[in-house]
Amino acid sequence: MQTELRLSGSGGQGLILAGVILAEAALIDGKRAIQSQSYGPEARGGSSKAEVIISDTQIDFVKVQKCDMLLCLTQAAYDKYGKEFTSVLIIDERLTLKYPEPQKVVKIPILDGAADKIGKPMVANIIALGAINGVLKLVSKEALAKAVIDHVPKGTEELNKKALELGYELVK
Repeated sequence: MQTELRLSGSGGQGLILAGVILAEAALIDGKRAIQSQSYGPEARGGSSKAEVIISDTQIDFVKVQKCDMLLCLTQAAYDKYGKEFTSVLIIDERLTLKYPEPQKVVKIPILDGAADKIGKPMVANIIALGAINGVLKLVSKEALAKAVIDHVPKGTEELNKKALELGYELVK
């Protein structure tokens, strides 16, 4: 089984880090994973995307060819990538859908949850990881939590654990 994911938003939202964390969690679980990224020249504020492929077998091509899940945190990201076929679309509830809807659309308050429930907008990427894994069950909760803790700044571990749990709760 192979799952191809694209996480998109704007530079500075931490989606590249989220892709790295998700790929590492897959490796912790004994799966194969590849992560790649691209972002506009503006670095912060420009468009960005991270692609992750998780598989039980060898991965033959390092770029997403058939997007199984698309995460969009900004309207610009949705406008750019939303028309691509995907089985699952996870978007922030602020976004306006205007393309044919995929099989499953999950609209949740990722950005507002980070700002209002956690009090730190910078953890939206970790909330998104919890939501993605809550919907797709790609990796074990333990592996994802470990990968998060391994990559967040020291002193923010509890904050990020709380953000990860909020992501799971938002898709229940």
